[in-house]
Amino acid sequence: MKTSSRGQVDPFIVMDIAQAAAEAEAEGRPVIHMEIGQPGTGAPRGALDGLSRDMSDGPLGYSVALGIPELRRRIAHHYGTEYDVDLDPARVVITAGASGAFILAFSALFDTGARVGLGEPCYPSYRQILKALDLVPVGIPTTLDTRMQPVARDVSGHALDGLLVASPANPTGTMLGHAELTALSDACLETDTSLISDEIYHGLTYGARATSALEVTDEVYVINSFSKYFSMTGWRVGWMVVPPDHVRIVERLAQNLFICPPHASQRLALHAFDCREELDANVAVYAENRRLMLEELPKAGFRDLAPPDGAFYIYADVSDFTDDALAFSHEILEVAGVAVTPGIDFDPERGRQWLRFSYAQSTDAIREGLRRLTKFMDDRKREAAE
Repeated sequence: MKTSSRGQVDPFIVMDIAQAAAEAEAEGRPVIHMEIGQPGTGAPRGALDGLSRDMSDGPLGYSVALGIPELRRRIAHHYGTEYDVDLDPARVVITAGASGAFILAFSALFDTGARVGLGEPCYPSYRQILKALDLVPVGIPTTLDTRMQPVARDVSGHALDGLLVASPANPTGTMLGHAELTALSDACLETDTSLISDEIYHGLTYGARATSALEVTDEVYVINSFSKYFSMTGWRVGWMVVPPDHVRIVERLAQNLFICPPHASQRLALHAFDCREELDANVAVYAENRRLMLEELPKAGFRDLAPPDGAFYIYADVSDFTDDALAFSHEILEVAGVAVTPGIDFDPERGRQWLRFSYAQSTDAIREGLRRLTKFMDDRKREAAE
């Protein structure tokens, strides 16, 4: 049976690492997980209790394609309280996770062959979803001088139909401030480039709060998710905010592609907004983990780090040790029992000299992982000197 060229996307390397880690655990070897960008906690207890009551009240069948009205209103209220943005709930689209939002956004905005800019390093599935939709991902190399984010001159310099930015970003954790987002938005408007802002790590910041693109423009698709701050990865529910004249376009696509997001997940998400104390306690754990990582990784030898403003990642330059981060990550797993992600997932060219460390697990696990990494690097240096 023939297959389409659209299906010839690259593998998600972090999942291969996770599989290797699972195989090691099945053999009885304890592994510290610093590879997966997933909270070590589950959905908030109060939200689960609320969903249990909802489920006992009756079956949760199909919702409307754009999502249950109560959740859309609650998200609009969230933008008012968190960002001082007066948002019409009609512009809010509930999606089957952020991944579903990307499929809807790319389908609504771009025709076959459209060029969509991605500041590299970036979340690898952006690139693969674009390829699967017969769109052209255009990698934009970034530098530490620009906090590993694209800048306004990149928009006209690459003849783009669209630009996707992420703040806080995966894998770097770096953020775009109000001025930087304004400059990018203005550049997109001047060149008729569609702007998409991935904001799924909002709420996970360690100092200044993250700026939403909705604070600087309405001509943007903003994508968010309940997976990260709200700790609901497996429930597959997210949201998107679109310009008013795009709502019906997205609705028709959503009706046909997804029918609706999971109804139970939408109810859980609605209740999760009332669990901020528990969720903020999770962020406090990440903050302590981040402190430990920034303190201990340089002692182990990982000194060149992207500035981690938010999310729960450290992106480290390992060019002093290897030019094959994939092989290096397998060595770390095999010898130290720590699973980390090679940068080639995020940047096919320069990523061979970078590793991503996730600190989303418990603080005890992070301490143990750092101890193992330090010993691994010390032993490696000692062997090289002999």
